[in-house]
Amino acid sequence: MRSAGESSDVLVVGGGLIGLVTAWRSAQRGLSTTLADPEPGGGAARVAAGMLAAVTELHHGEQTLLALNLASARRYPAFVAELEEASGRTTGFRTCGTLSVALDSDDRAQLRELHALQRRSGLDSEWLSGRECRRLEPMLAPGVRGGLRVDGDHQVDPRRLAPALVTACERAGVRFRRARVQRLRVAGGRAAGAVLADGTELPAGQVVLAGGSLSGRLEGLPEAVVPPVRPVKGQVLRLTVPSAYAPFLSRTVRAVVRGSQVYLVPRVDGELVVGATTEELGWDTTVTAGGVYELLRDAHALVPGITELPLTETRAGLRPASPDNAPLLGPTALPGLHLATGHHRNGVLLTPVTGDVMAHVLTTGELPEAGRPFAPQRFAPAPSGNGRRPSPADTAPATQEQPA
Repeated sequence: MRSAGESSDVLVVGGGLIGLVTAWRSAQRGLSTTLADPEPGGGAARVAAGMLAAVTELHHGEQTLLALNLASARRYPAFVAELEEASGRTTGFRTCGTLSVALDSDDRAQLRELHALQRRSGLDSEWLSGRECRRLEPMLAPGVRGGLRVDGDHQVDPRRLAPALVTACERAGVRFRRARVQRLRVAGGRAAGAVLADGTELPAGQVVLAGGSLSGRLEGLPEAVVPPVRPVKGQVLRLTVPSAYAPFLSRTVRAVVRGSQVYLVPRVDGELVVGATTEELGWDTTVTAGGVYELLRDAHALVPGITELPLTETRAGLRPASPDNAPLLGPTALPGLHLATGHHRNGVLLTPVTGDVMAHVLTTGELPEAGRPFAPQRFAPAPSGNGRRPSPADTAPATQEQPA
């Protein structure tokens, strides 16, 4: 073992969006902060579409999560302005709104149910006829039966957001260790840092585990604090809209097509993101012909002109999902160890509020009110027959790309 030198107040393990924003906010609070990751800014930023969909992503039974999503959505304009000034980089933040549509009577009925849930939850969404939907987005298929206009659901480009956070961290004094963390370091009954794969020790007063779906595979975690996160695969396509086709779509368009969800997210630079599958296939990140076909089939049913666009990229990644699909934020049963993981499909949306919650915890030792429903200890350990709770580490590969 060899020490990397002076101990940090905070060590963040994981350099995705969640880890980066935690490190940035911690450094801003005056805490000496180190972030360890082989490739900071990778993972989720490569795959995620960047929808800020607090309203259109609402699901039955997730009203508690809705409050956190809305709190983070409200923070986004100020968060982006601060980040872009601090980093000198753009983030691709667009206040373009979202249109959710349906193509047949069954899908229309499902969308009507979502609208009713949104209204009961006090959310702002407007029901449109098919004709009104096509007036907003002329590229939509003639068969669109109706839709929901949500002007408050925006977008950001994670591939721009991540580099901006890296630069902001560097300028705020965060020290980067571009290496893989092998195990947690425990001393005196508390988390005391980590050990890199090459044996280098990174001592720290507090450790934040922000490794996405891989958080549970870190060696040295006591079984009582292994985060109960599982990987959920998502395949995403990227196309390019030639200038001759512009404007193709003016806002994010989501749809229910034969019971399946599909979304199209247009960027200002002409990129069009199409996603995403939801597959419970463990650690597999293979891009499959079936996944690409289903996305293109449903996107074509929604916007027939999409088949004329060049297909420039296919990619698959893993969302970190908890048992209730809500994040795990804050202290664990092991003193000094905190979690910031399990954000599932809301990692990009929850970036601002996660940074604020974690910085508050790290400086005061207590969860703020917004984070209390998402404390890691809401999941009691469930020992297996051999006295050890199974964790994602049991089946995880040595390395894996991981969306937030």
